[in-house]
Amino acid sequence: MNPKALLRRRGVQIVAAVAALSLLATRPAHAMHIMEGFLPWQWALFWWLVMLPFWVWGVRRIMTLLRERPETRMMLGVAGAFAFVLSSLKLPSVTGSSSHPTGTGLGAMLFGPAVMSVLGTIVLLFQALLIAHGGLTTLGANAFSMAVVGPFVAWSVWRLLRRRSLWLAVFLAAALANLSTYGVTSAQLALAYADAAGGFIGAFMKFSAIFAVTQLPLAVSEGILTVLLFNALQNNAAAEMRSLGALENVA
Repeated sequence: MNPKALLRRRGVQIVAAVAALSLLATRPAHAMHIMEGFLPWQWALFWWLVMLPFWVWGVRRIMTLLRERPETRMMLGVAGAFAFVLSSLKLPSVTGSSSHPTGTGLGAMLFGPAVMSVLGTIVLLFQALLIAHGGLTTLGANAFSMAVVGPFVAWSVWRLLRRRSLWLAVFLAAALANLSTYGVTSAQLALAYADAAGGFIGAFMKFSAIFAVTQLPLAVSEGILTVLLFNALQNNAAAEMRSLGALENVA
């Protein structure tokens, strides 16, 4: 089987996994995705407005990418499906809440943060509509943390470390994108619900503590899984990755 056919087959398998997860994840989530109606309307509107320039930037970048490199369409699908699958996995936390991976690091390394601002938002939109994971009013806030900050962190770490150690760069990019997403979500909640005694800092510490115990091992697990998938893509779709510049200046 040639590499393109194998990549297409893997893409179909990922989509099938997405469908299975969608059927299983039917309960509303009280996790990193801020749930529908949880933010005051002023903050919900604020984060929507913050996201608008990122969406415009991302759409333009995707249109340019598809026009100049149409062969990367399958890779876009794989990156989006990977983020959907991982961020749909809701794992219970010892604090009584729940946590999940994000899956945005892979797409950021392949396409850059602009593309992931759109792919990540599409993932969040489908999750809000299909599995009650997150919400529409909170889509701007959720997109900023998972589809903007996480990918920017992943892309920055990747660019900084890929000349020294490929596997370490991939691992840290995915893991730190995960942790930064939760850090920003905690900050967003703290801004909306400042602690009566400790203010923003006190609220931020409380919200961060809710996820910290579960999120640290999840970040490590996501880093390892992303390394495995990156290696699989490198072995079976090296031509597409080189056309994207993802294998330039790597160790």
